Amino acid sequence: MQPPVKSGPRYNQMITSDKVRVIDENGENIGVMYTREAIEQAAEVGLDLVEVSPNADPPVCKFLDVGKFRYEAQKKANLARKSQKTQEIKEIKMRPNIDDHDYDTKMKAIHKFIGEGDKVKVTLRFRGRELSHQQLGMNLLKRVQDDTAEVAKMEAWPRMEGRQMLMVISPK
Repeated sequence: MQPPVKSGPRYNQMITSDKVRVIDENGENIGVMYTREAIEQAAEVGLDLVEVSPNADPPVCKFLDVGKFRYEAQKKANLARKSQKTQEIKEIKMRPNIDDHDYDTKMKAIHKFIGEGDKVKVTLRFRGRELSHQQLGMNLLKRVQDDTAEVAKMEAWPRMEGRQMLMVISPK
């Protein structure tokens, strides 16, 4: 007997229930039978008895090659992991007295990031006396919010952190 495997489906002697519903290698339902008989029948065909639905009553088992079954399940899991999109936070830095052309360039970048499905953190850095004119920064962030209103929503409202004003916008 092989040592028990920690992950994956139970098969052959690892199946704990007395009776199981059996499906043969062609996908046809044979019916409910004792686990010992089912293991013997699977061995005659040259396959293993693999538990595919352990929570059913009685558990559903199938005549399969365990190694091939595990390999297919692993391939499916890897494909699912590869196709899922992780959302990143991209940062755009500005100054309160930014020029129109520079602002337009930053807005293009923001639209590109949001189009790719990423969140955007807009950072407004104040220097020197600019800190005493925070309303200019608020006006600028309000303008950014208005320009991205149709494609993005405000996730974190503008707030001050030291000499910086931050705002986070995310795709709708």
